[in-house]
Formats: sequence, C-alpha cells, structure tokens
Amino acid sequence: MTFDLVTQDPHTKARAGVVHTDHGAIETPIFMPVGTAGTVKAVQQRDLKDDIQAQIILGNTYHLYLRPGLDVLSKAGGLHKFNGWDRPILTDSGGYQVYSLSGTRKIKEEGVKFRSHIDGSQHLFSPEGVMDIQRTIGADIIMAFDECTPWPCEYDYAARSLDMTHRWLKRCIQRFDSTEGHYGYSQTLFPIVQGSTFKDLRVKSAEFIAEQGREGNAIGGLSVGEPAEMMYEMTEIVCDILPQDKPRYLMGVGTPANILENIALGVDMFDCVMPTRNARNGMLFTTQGIMNISNKKWAEDFEPIDAELGGYVSTFYSRAYVRHLFQSKEMLGPQIASIHNLSFYLWLVKQARQQILAGTFREWKEKMVKQVMTRL
Repeated sequence: MTFDLVTQDPHTKARAGVVHTDHGAIETPIFMPVGTAGTVKAVQQRDLKDDIQAQIILGNTYHLYLRPGLDVLSKAGGLHKFNGWDRPILTDSGGYQVYSLSGTRKIKEEGVKFRSHIDGSQHLFSPEGVMDIQRTIGADIIMAFDECTPWPCEYDYAARSLDMTHRWLKRCIQRFDSTEGHYGYSQTLFPIVQGSTFKDLRVKSAEFIAEQGREGNAIGGLSVGEPAEMMYEMTEIVCDILPQDKPRYLMGVGTPANILENIALGVDMFDCVMPTRNARNGMLFTTQGIMNISNKKWAEDFEPIDAELGGYVSTFYSRAYVRHLFQSKEMLGPQIASIHNLSFYLWLVKQARQQILAGTFREWKEKMVKQVMTRL
C-alpha cells in the first residue's frame, strides 16, 4: 500500500490524498461503510458501488471469525470472493468488540479470553492469532490488536493498558512481517494510537506508533463517550505527531460534524455505524440537515428525500413514501434510509476533498457543520 499526499489546505490541517491498494485507489478524505459481518446492513454491493460510490468497506475480525468462520472464508478465497466486493476492504482487529464484551472476557498479557456472544464457547485472541485470522479474511488493510480503554478511565489503568497495547503491537508486527497473504495480493498493517484522553499518554503512543514506520496509522479509543471537544483535542495532538506522508485513520467516528472537524485536524479515513444504524431508526442525514422521517410533518411531503444529493434512492423516493414504509414496518424503509445515509456520508467527504483541493475548505466547513447538524 502506498499513499500520495496531493495537497494540504492552506488554512487548516486538512489534506487530500490517494491511498493505493491492490484492489484499487481510495481518494481521501474518505468514509468507509461498516460491513461488520461481511455485509453493510441492508445494502447490496451494487448499491454500494453505483449509488453510494463507496471506495472501501470494513469487515470485522471478531464477527467473521465466529461466523461464517475461517474455514468457509479460506475455501471461498477470502472475504472479497465470499461477498463479491472487488474494491479495498479494511478489517478491524476485534479489539473493540472484545472491549464491549466486558462481562465475558479476561485480558492478560497473552491476549484476551472471551466467550462467544453466539453460543457461549470460549476463545482466545492473541496478537499473533489476530494477525493470522486477518490474513485468512484477506482484507487489504488490517488493524493491530489493541485494548480499547473505556471512558472515563483512570490514568493508571490507561497507562498500563497503553504499555500492553504497545507490547502487543510489537508481536503483531513480528507475526505480520513473518507471514504472507493467502490470496496473491498485498496486505498492510496499521498500528493504533491509544491513551484515552490523557495528553501525555497520547503523545507517548503517537511517538511509539510513528517509530514503527508502517504504511498507515490509526487513532483508537475515541468516540467512546467523551465530549467532542476532548476528542478533537486528542486527535490534533496525535495528528501533529504521526507522519505527514502516511494516511491517518480515526476509528469509529462519527457524526457529520465530527467528520468535518477531524478532517480539519488532519484525519484522512473514517468509519462509523451511525449512518446505517440511525437509518434503521428513521434518522436521515441530508444536505440541508437531519430528518426524523417518522415525524408527522413528512406525512404529506411528496418532495424527494434529498434532491440536491443526487443518486437514485435519494431522488426517486418521496419523504411521505419513506415515512409510510417506516410506519408500516416494511423492510424497504430501512433499506432506502441506509443507502441514502451512506450516499450522504460519501458525498460529504467528496465535497470536503474538492474544497481542500480548491483551498476553500475552512469557510465551507464552518458553514457545513451548522447546516448538516440542523434538525429539520
């Protein structure tokens, strides 16, 4: 994997670049739809390509390891062949999922022992094992195994956790560098900066991760409940340390405003379940603001969901019709909403890129943050 930094905005730290992988190029800044179990919920691959225009999607190591399992994925020829997606894929290491299983897991130096949420069976995730699993899944970009600390978090715990995450990273790198991909194309490993919301720990972690010299780097452990301003503060500290010539991926973020503010701080890559999860609950993100499509005010609004956004789904279906689908609990409602929201997120980062290239990002961002978070 290589990264070309095309330009930097003159008034902010925002950047436009291109990530090159064996499954294609990714123009940054980019939003990556989350396909946890090998599928972006309620969205076909054709829609991901044609309407949403996704350039890369996510899979999740924890979920894919448990189901369909590594035997099936290996026999299929990897996740790309299994789900029919021929563009880049990134896999999360499962660290966040294991973190969320706080009642059924034990963290030790060796790794994490946990019980499956499906059948209660016991498993161990070690740094080496997670590298092997992600080799079998076959994503283009794979994540180091880390511990995601909760928020709020005591300093001593965060410091101990950080040191272990760094030791785990060394083991990940050693295993990754001593193995080959299974399917004839290259994979790359991104380390993850941790340190909770403690400035000195974030600096320590960012410096350690920068020293590893990998092709890209990630920022984890944010957007876990801390105030947005705290997230921005930590992100800025880390981006100022991570190398300029490598892509920076802020994990699990976030709202449209979060994404725009973090682009301004130097982040290149984002993912979040918000556009699809909120879509299934009837919250639509549009170029004019946020709609709760279940509200009665849309019952006789026969305008398209978002004429300005473009794309089939957003311009073909009316607000009144989509509201009717949700009221009737028809499956098509969440499908339409999911495609629309992801289309909006991809539109937003594409617009950001164009503004960065034009040198007009700061002014545009200030206006758009207010506009896209307005409740309609």
